[in-house]
Amino acid sequence: MIINYSIYHYSNKEWMGYFLQGAAFGGFIGYLFYADLAGVFLLTIYGFVHVHIKRKQLIKDRKWQLNLEFRDGLSSLSAALNAGYSIENAFSQAVTDLKLMYSEEALIVQEFEGIVKQINMNRTVEEALNDFANRSSVEDVINFAEVFATAKRTGGDIIKIIRTTGNSMNDKLEVKREVVTLITGKKFEANIMSLIPIFIIIYLRMFSSDFLEPLYHNLFGVIFMTIILILYLGVYQLTRKIINIEV
Repeated sequence: MIINYSIYHYSNKEWMGYFLQGAAFGGFIGYLFYADLAGVFLLTIYGFVHVHIKRKQLIKDRKWQLNLEFRDGLSSLSAALNAGYSIENAFSQAVTDLKLMYSEEALIVQEFEGIVKQINMNRTVEEALNDFANRSSVEDVINFAEVFATAKRTGGDIIKIIRTTGNSMNDKLEVKREVVTLITGKKFEANIMSLIPIFIIIYLRMFSSDFLEPLYHNLFGVIFMTIILILYLGVYQLTRKIINIEV
């Protein structure tokens, strides 16, 4: 069970792999823009930046995966309640159902097993769900935990609440899928556009090296290429923010 979904701990192999990816890319850019070993070695520090960027993406992907699996978890929980199980026993039954859909290492299986263990240790379902919500930082999980706690205190219809929450999550996830589908093409276009300046430099270096020669191995060239690189990175980051739509 993951202690905090907002923190991702690399294994040594993962960290080294992502660092080498970033360092190789940074070194390649350094060679293109400066044609000097100093520039190559200097830009290999991008490996550290890449590790940080990749960690943020892995955290986002893991939360998205948990969100998808949580929807199935609510469906299994609702089915168990409809079959006459109490809310405490419904989680145990939901774990059994989820293991038919996912592996035992799946996030939702681990989380529901954790809830069952807490219930067996005489913690209330509300406390277990609240712990899950705090660790996951996933909006749907947080909302469900709050609504569930309120319903328990006021004697609300738990089955109806779970069914309504599941339907709401389905609608939200479908909307997000549609948005992702719509912008996938634009993301591909943005990726191609971001590579065009690199391709132009590669082309000129290969077929018109004399054209770029004044920009290398002199102070003016270093300053000019540095400004161009900064502008390129700035436009790239702006493009990422524009196409990164949250639902």
